[in-house]
Amino acid sequence: MPAAFRVHGAVKSYAGARALGPIDLAIEPGTTTLLLGPSGSGKSTLLRLLNGLLQPDSGTVLFDGEPPTLRSRLRLGYVIQGGGLFPHLTAEGNVALLARWLGWDAARIAQRMGALAELVRLQLEALQRHPAQLSGGQAQRVGLMRALMLDPPALLLDEPLGALDPVTRFDLQHDLRDAFARLGKTVVLVTHDLAEASFFGGTSVLMRDGLVVQRGPFADLLHAPADAFVARFVQAHRIEAQ
Repeated sequence: MPAAFRVHGAVKSYAGARALGPIDLAIEPGTTTLLLGPSGSGKSTLLRLLNGLLQPDSGTVLFDGEPPTLRSRLRLGYVIQGGGLFPHLTAEGNVALLARWLGWDAARIAQRMGALAELVRLQLEALQRHPAQLSGGQAQRVGLMRALMLDPPALLLDEPLGALDPVTRFDLQHDLRDAFARLGKTVVLVTHDLAEASFFGGTSVLMRDGLVVQRGPFADLLHAPADAFVARFVQAHRIEAQ
């Protein structure tokens, strides 16, 4: 079943400097949300609050009505740039790590592995390689498989395509969008790329200096910017109004 997030008055600081907040944000079940903004705007900090890797200094962050815990994080798929794979494990070992820790039998793991490889269009042969032997696109597909292995209701992605070459990025964008549509999960994706946000659709959340400056359909950023910063941010990306 899809999951929902609720953020109310969340604040996060580092060494006395406020990095985020106060933030109020509701993410509905089964929707796709794009977190946008320049470097240092708080996108990744917000994502880490959503998955419980960080705790707010004040305010609340809820996942399905409860603060994220170690146990609830098993219901959150998390993908970072480059895949974040363990170098000493094969791709198959990375994907199956949590399932084995939870006691899944070999047949169940193999069945799930095959289904996910088909979903992300990864050759089964690549699963026997170590991360250093994978291309950037393959590593990112393995990272997505690992995030989806336990069939979590929510998927959080932190600039998963940012370091890829244009052709690989184009292919993975299409594959990810198709996967999101097929799976019907709650998706939160961090990107600094407006064209990518437009491609994925859903709800755009534009951030600046740790605050949300505009939230809504992507078209609103183009046609109804909330302030001069939003208009300048769009212009800087040379996004043409459709």
